[in-house]
Amino acid sequence: MSSEYAKQLGAKLRAIRTQQGLSLHGVEEKSQGRWKAVVVGSYERGDRAVTVQRLAELADFYGVPVQELLPGTTPGGAAEPPPKLVLDLERLAHVPAEKAGPLQRYAATIQSQRGDYNGKVLSIRQDDLRTLAVIYDQSPSVLTEQLINWGVLDADARRAVSHEEA
Repeated sequence: MSSEYAKQLGAKLRAIRTQQGLSLHGVEEKSQGRWKAVVVGSYERGDRAVTVQRLAELADFYGVPVQELLPGTTPGGAAEPPPKLVLDLERLAHVPAEKAGPLQRYAATIQSQRGDYNGKVLSIRQDDLRTLAVIYDQSPSVLTEQLINWGVLDADARRAVSHEEA
């Protein structure tokens, strides 16, 4: 494994660990000593090569697909990630509650989970859009058009949805 590849792999490992709010010692504690902090740290720095078997076990421990840990890969093998879906929370506040109530509650829940209360915008994932589409009993593309018409989503969101449905 090249040194550069090992460092990129390590950066992905570190990103997943920190997204989950774990310190290196937290990994050791949560795994009941199966994953030693010093070993995981050496993987993350790229100082130590990780075997395919150990990488698969670590991915399982973190609850992510192995592909998410590999450098140079994006979900679904896409060459370019789709544009982000960003809700304009200021505009959402002006959409009548009978229309936007479910979206407002969903956005508030995401904000609460993330501790993100900037109040201006909120990034959502493709999975969030699919969930909202079920709530609104519409396809993701129809819901996207509705949210664009409300001024809550930027028109670039169309590319994200068409990329997802492709």
